[in-house]
Amino acid sequence: MKTVLFACDQNGGRSQMAAALFNAMADPAKARAISAGIEPAAAVHPEVVRVLAEEQLDALLESPRALSHDLVGSASLLITMGYGAPWPEVPGVTREEWPLPETLGTPVAELRRLREVIRAWVGDLIARNGWGRG
Repeated sequence: MKTVLFACDQNGGRSQMAAALFNAMADPAKARAISAGIEPAAAVHPEVVRVLAEEQLDALLESPRALSHDLVGSASLLITMGYGAPWPEVPGVTREEWPLPETLGTPVAELRRLREVIRAWVGDLIARNGWGRG
């Protein structure tokens, strides 16, 4: 089984959405997602919880956690969602950058659009790697 690590600045928005969507869409026998942040927030942003709850995905959220060298090393793929952040480089772990805007303070309507962009990118990632259900 492969592990995909989604990482952003605070692990309170983008990476949480991506991991929740990934875990809902991918075959759990083939791949799973976790998320982390460089400077973790105290909690997932309330607006993000709201837009994920609309899709019954709030149960898939995790508490924000710190991005560490060990956590990156446990992943097969690191997907970063920040602009020029100091991401750890670990031999054997492929990194992909998804240029997504910050979610903190973003209106709910825009977060819904961002959720759908992330859903499409996650769907493409799953299809490219053969991690789909059935």
